[in-house]
Amino acid sequence: MDIVDAPAPLTPAVFHILMVLAENDQHGYAIIQAVHKLTQGKVRLGPGTLYRSIQRMLEDGYVVEIDDRPAPEEDDERRRYYRLTPLGRKVARAEVERLADLVRLARASGLMPRKA
Repeated sequence: MDIVDAPAPLTPAVFHILMVLAENDQHGYAIIQAVHKLTQGKVRLGPGTLYRSIQRMLEDGYVVEIDDRPAPEEDDERRRYYRLTPLGRKVARAEVERLADLVRLARASGLMPRKA
């Protein structure tokens, strides 16, 4: 991929949200919890970061808000649920490839040990 054609790197918050939504639809607080679990507590998304990121992702077409809801006894009507779009999945995959290329370059330059 030519550097000019490469998409801009995603923010860590957006990338983590996309990874969580790649598994299944989630509401905001569940996304916060899933990112925390996925990263073993190394990344903590605050509500402001989460909802600013989601707003940007909605505008960019990476996610959509959905009407599908769990059973009423398992739900809170204030929750908004989000789903990854095909574009969002494509963007997330491009970011994974970009990061993998950086790791390969770091190994080749001696900044990161080669796999044993």
